[in-house]
Amino acid sequence: MLKIDIHTHILPPELPDFKSRFGYGGFIQLRPLPPDEMEMVEDSGRLFRRVQSNCFIPSRRLSGAGIQVLSTVPVLFSYWAKPEDGLEVSRFLNDHLASVLVAYPKQFLGLATVPLQDPQLAVKEAERCMKMPGMRGFQIGSHVNDWNLSSSKLWPFFEACESLGASIFVHPWDMMGSAKMPEYFLPWLVGMPAETSLAVASLIFGGVFERFPKLRFAFAHGGGSFPFTLGRMQHGFESRPDLCAVDCQKGPREFIGHFYVDSLVHDRRALDFLIETMGVDKVCLGSDYPFPLGETKPGELVANLPFSQQEWVYEKAPLAWLGLERKYFNF
Repeated sequence: MLKIDIHTHILPPELPDFKSRFGYGGFIQLRPLPPDEMEMVEDSGRLFRRVQSNCFIPSRRLSGAGIQVLSTVPVLFSYWAKPEDGLEVSRFLNDHLASVLVAYPKQFLGLATVPLQDPQLAVKEAERCMKMPGMRGFQIGSHVNDWNLSSSKLWPFFEACESLGASIFVHPWDMMGSAKMPEYFLPWLVGMPAETSLAVASLIFGGVFERFPKLRFAFAHGGGSFPFTLGRMQHGFESRPDLCAVDCQKGPREFIGHFYVDSLVHDRRALDFLIETMGVDKVCLGSDYPFPLGETKPGELVANLPFSQQEWVYEKAPLAWLGLERKYFNF
């Protein structure tokens, strides 16, 4: 069977000096560390992350999955930037990604990034990117500045993605409560699952899934804390419809089967629960390659599942989410 990893990240080998170009800060810079590492540095000089060559040299991306779906590192979304500047950042990242897809068509597919702080510019970039070979959709953040994903301001982008047949991968970023938990890596350990749950709940209660029923959403990290709090959300919908059922007609459980999650939960019992809750046909292999919070050996947890479930998680569910048939890979 194919192994299609829908959750992997890539960087270009260099980034422009956006701070100098735009006249204000906040942008990540890359600082080479010979022989084959780089530091991602905030323009204040604070280190964000050190990455190895498998993050920016495509030929070194050996992840154990036959096909990787590449997307940028979420810190580069730059939703906070001025819209035209955000568009320029997105175009740079997407052009680099497109060059990788052309050079390695058998190994990689791509998810572009767009300047969602201006949905009309995002639509413009989405239309450009979906003409690129190997580009299958978009990675977006769990929120856009002060907008949750339920915001009607984002509807033009969702409408365009539905029309274009684009897949949407939602990744947590800019984690809630970070200022209150600066120690112990807690924004990544606690904030990320909460952010993803916020994104799913916003799309449900905001009526977005109902308004755009053909959109193919997938959520990182097993849907975050959403699968484990689904019962609470359903009970809230039933017991307080005056608060929960304001913009939606259906309860959360009725949307199970309408969207996908990746398999990155780091625990076999959690993976079994995820499959039972979401349906095996809605769980896709995802590794977060090549970062430390990802799987050390991508796909290793899924390899412990029964073969019939492996088939779905490795191949059938990712193909369905990507809107592809297996023959696409018969090069």
